[in-house]
Amino acid sequence: MIEDLHHAPPPVPSSALGAVRLADWGVIRAQGEEAAKFLHTQLTQDLALQTPVQARLAGYCSAKGRLLATMLAVKPDEQSVLLALPAEVLPATVKRLSMFVLRAKCKLSDDSAAWSVWGLSGAQARDWLGSAAPAEVWTVGRLALADGREALATRLPDDGLTPRFLLLQPADASAPALPAIDPEEWQGLDVTAGLAWIRQATVEQFVPQMLNLELLGGVNFQKGCYPGQEVVARSQYRGTIKRRTHLFAMDGSDADATPGQEIFHSADPEQPAGMVAGFGRLEGRPLLLAEVKLAALDSGTLHLGSAQGAVLTPRPLPYAIGEPQ
Repeated sequence: MIEDLHHAPPPVPSSALGAVRLADWGVIRAQGEEAAKFLHTQLTQDLALQTPVQARLAGYCSAKGRLLATMLAVKPDEQSVLLALPAEVLPATVKRLSMFVLRAKCKLSDDSAAWSVWGLSGAQARDWLGSAAPAEVWTVGRLALADGREALATRLPDDGLTPRFLLLQPADASAPALPAIDPEEWQGLDVTAGLAWIRQATVEQFVPQMLNLELLGGVNFQKGCYPGQEVVARSQYRGTIKRRTHLFAMDGSDADATPGQEIFHSADPEQPAGMVAGFGRLEGRPLLLAEVKLAALDSGTLHLGSAQGAVLTPRPLPYAIGEPQ
């Protein structure tokens, strides 16, 4: 299986170049003079030193170091932080974070109705953003709208060839003047970028390193305490990471997978060897990110759902496992 990991990634199809509204995403607003300071104590990333031109990929962990949510944090102004994340985990995330605000000068709310979240991909999208298109991953550009308001564009990880952006704009702003992308094609771009977001079915299933979160810039090991920090740090420095997320293709355009679905190895059909973390398509071909036992990659084959299920063929990630980005 290992030799397949070195094949060059295929070019992104034209059907995945343009814009798509991410209707299954929402936005949390943290408002107040201590908003960033409070979130800094709760998330895996440094929000205290985050500037308006920086975005943060961050995880929210349980006390056991298991991810409850992953999100993108941006600062629209000096006294607020916006957290963009899949809507299915948003209510529980707001509720749990609110339990720990205590006396901090910070108010958390579901601000999804005020914002639309868009995925943008390709050179045409970069040109449409113009000078607001950030050049570096996890940096933010501000797009001036006709009515004087601003939209925030964050450069996302990609396959190494095609630029991608997450756009947060007022809900009533006009849609980007770009070709439409199918949502599953956008999810396919997330998959080929090696970026999996926590969904309801994968809550508390992974420590950050199992999703390669630290390789994508989602964990700061120099910052102060946050829930689960000891577990995350111990996994990093004691070399106890035995499971990682890898990219796989499946045969058949009608093949399907869902986050949380189990993966099995041909040599051990009774015990799951991993779990689907993300799924999408490019040109109709199914692709998935699966967290798997590293030992399961040495020989044999991996299958979806059971040892008799669809064969998973390894494909290269755009970053090297074990080498922080």
